[in-house]
Amino acid sequence: MPTATSTRRNRTRRLLTAFAFACAAALSTTNTAVAAPAYPVPYGLGEGLTHYFDPASPPGANDWSCRPTPEHPEPVILLHGLTATQAADWASLAPLLANNGYCVFALNYGMESRLPAPLNTVPGLGDMIDSATNQLAPFVDRVLAATGAERVDFVGHSEGTVMPRWYIKFLGGADKVAKSVNLTPINNGTHANGGALLGALLSRVGLWDRAQQFAIDTGSGAAVQLTAGSNFLAALNSGVAYQPDIRYTFIMTRYDELVVPYTSGLGPIAANVTNIVVQDQCPLSIFEHNGASSDPVALQHVLNALDPEHAQPVNCFGRPRNG
Repeated sequence: MPTATSTRRNRTRRLLTAFAFACAAALSTTNTAVAAPAYPVPYGLGEGLTHYFDPASPPGANDWSCRPTPEHPEPVILLHGLTATQAADWASLAPLLANNGYCVFALNYGMESRLPAPLNTVPGLGDMIDSATNQLAPFVDRVLAATGAERVDFVGHSEGTVMPRWYIKFLGGADKVAKSVNLTPINNGTHANGGALLGALLSRVGLWDRAQQFAIDTGSGAAVQLTAGSNFLAALNSGVAYQPDIRYTFIMTRYDELVVPYTSGLGPIAANVTNIVVQDQCPLSIFEHNGASSDPVALQHVLNALDPEHAQPVNCFGRPRNG
């Protein structure tokens, strides 16, 4: 028969056990909240310009402990444009994707050591073949190894829509990329600033090849490679230019002042290719080349392209879903 003392001891043990379970539940709830932070998502050029020379990772990107979920099995790699750092180009999209449950990664590529300071710290200036081979390819492998994923998704802006095509076509990337989403793409080169006209004139006198190689050798290859008529684009667009097992989305703005004409961003008519001119649906959505990576309407298209099974109607006057 239990004594009064043993009864008090049993009651004390039960209270302590209940208290311990309550503490464990509270800690579990706290840890879950910490593991899925909600990042502020700024829109517009302001935040990007603030970080234009900042080489750091944008909020939400490069968490190497992140593991993809069944809802978003492919980690997303963000590829910036010419002269923009990852912090500048992805100040909006990196936190937006992280809030929506993606593992997000980004890098700075194309810095050219042969250029004098401070130009040698400016991303995207160097030869895009070198960027694809020696920077993007190992970065993709690192992301796959860290996350355990089988393939990645790309989201690129400007030069970041062109350089990865070399990786996909010539460096084995076709087996490692599931989706390629492209903002202000330059599939067929640009005629802006007279570069294409100069190239045509040099070609007539037999100097175009030499001029392109000179640009590469002196550390400013990307600008020439993006010009309509370049040898780089000719190699990309020959044969099978777009891989049949990759889902491509090309998102353009009619107000692009750097991709001239903006229709240079059109991909081929194919089942795995979607071409979007934002103003066809939202005529009052006015943004230019650099603003594409922080425009709320354009980023709604990006979310839909990355998760087409759960695509939502684009709100011309709204913002993307944020988690």
